[in-house]
Amino acid sequence: MNNAYFDFAEPKNEPVLNYAPGSHERKELQKALAALKAKKRDIPMYIDGQEVRSEIKKEIRPPHETGHLLGHFYQSEEEHVHSAIDAALSAHESWAAMNWEHRASIFLKAADLLATKYRFRMNAATMLGQSKNAYQAEIDSACELIDFLRFNVHFLTQIYKQQPISSPGIYNRMEYRPLEGFVLAVTPFNFTAIGGNLPTAPAMCGNVVVWKPANTQIYSASVFMEILIEAGLPDGVINIIYPPGPLVGEICYAHPDFAGVHFTGSTGVFQSMWKSIGNNISRYKSYPRIVGETGGKDFVFAHPTANPEAVATGLARGAFEYQGQKCSAASRAYLPSNLAKEIKTKLIAEVKSMKMGPVDDFTNFINAVIDEKAFDSITRYIDNVKNGNGDAKIICGGNYDKSKGFFIEPTIIETTDASYVSMCEEIFGPVLTIYTYETDQWFQMLDILDNTSPYALTGSIFAQDRYAIELMTKRLVNSAGNFYINDKPTGAVVGQQPFGGARASGTNDKAGSILNLYRWLSPRTIKETFNPPTDYKYPFHQAD
Repeated sequence: MNNAYFDFAEPKNEPVLNYAPGSHERKELQKALAALKAKKRDIPMYIDGQEVRSEIKKEIRPPHETGHLLGHFYQSEEEHVHSAIDAALSAHESWAAMNWEHRASIFLKAADLLATKYRFRMNAATMLGQSKNAYQAEIDSACELIDFLRFNVHFLTQIYKQQPISSPGIYNRMEYRPLEGFVLAVTPFNFTAIGGNLPTAPAMCGNVVVWKPANTQIYSASVFMEILIEAGLPDGVINIIYPPGPLVGEICYAHPDFAGVHFTGSTGVFQSMWKSIGNNISRYKSYPRIVGETGGKDFVFAHPTANPEAVATGLARGAFEYQGQKCSAASRAYLPSNLAKEIKTKLIAEVKSMKMGPVDDFTNFINAVIDEKAFDSITRYIDNVKNGNGDAKIICGGNYDKSKGFFIEPTIIETTDASYVSMCEEIFGPVLTIYTYETDQWFQMLDILDNTSPYALTGSIFAQDRYAIELMTKRLVNSAGNFYINDKPTGAVVGQQPFGGARASGTNDKAGSILNLYRWLSPRTIKETFNPPTDYKYPFHQAD
């Protein structure tokens, strides 16, 4: 028992290592890459703290080097989903009852392990399994995940300190309970940090979790699970399994103890989840929390007063870092006619200078897209332009090859139709579409921009005219949950730019902020009266 109030001060963001030639971190990362490539990893499920394997063994190969075998994972079957749920529910009571300072210590230790002992191994696993270059892996699987763990401890402490006022003779207080049941975390391939945050944010609040990562992120997810176990996470609190998506949904959404889902993925899958949960609503002990971030069709709008070089660089980085496989990636751009030529000239020159190849060569800016399914989907958009009717043309890139890895050149499409398909649909790859508008029509273009896509995740405006910046910021108020002025629409930092969008982009519960953690808590208000009344009558009942 303790009688102390614990304070976890606001942390500093984890410093980003630069991996420059000759640096210590570059050498260590190269060693970690070589070590992982030299060994074929056997990746089990972790259910109730135990390694579990099935009869279905699946290969893991680097997207940029499909001829190399990294290892295997074991696909989960129906029995494993049930076992994971049972393990989570068995752990619920003791985990929920654990004093906060001890829960916090586990996740802070995990952050420290990731920042030191596991940093290069985690980055190497992300590079190999998800085809990220060294910098993209560093800002994701090291820095952002460390920040999620440390900042969420701080945010949760702030929540626990929030208490109601009390009147004379009354003591009011608030308890912040975990949800009653288990939380399902369904995580994407593109960010190791999201893969780590979606199960740990609810767990930090005292919840128990069934975690299903994307198959294409299992390689790095398993490393994070090892970190959590070493940090002292009790058995059954987070159970990681690898079933097909429909199977895990069918079982979890029909379970009476289903308490919520923490999801990042496609809009279609999320809408299907919501429908299934709605159809099962009468089964549940409580109304489940449904939290999801579901993608975007993110824009860059250049005002006639924009700095052309800043726009070109924002597009080059925003559209093509990590092969455009970020839900925040710049995918459509609106350029004014007075600046379009200059912007396109610089942008094309920058894109043509980008090297493409495997992650082991640190000079490569572009690596592979995640798998063959993504490759085929992305290249269909490119082929449609090549075989189209002239509404669009490719002005840079357009080539692709999957003989050794799933490589697609960074591609720029220029269209004369603001409603052209690649201006509207989420592509999730290294494809940027540009539309040029007449300079004097910039205000009218804002309505077109706002109505072109159902998404509202991220967006950027570039301008030097402050009146125009204010006007655009107000007019596009619902167009993006993360809005950038004179910067690319990617790279949100925990604690600095809480992340999430509305409309078809999700529930906007802002990962990386205190807002997300409220979703995993169920408050209880307690009123204690020191001198309770002993007569039902009030003073006004007395006669004059």
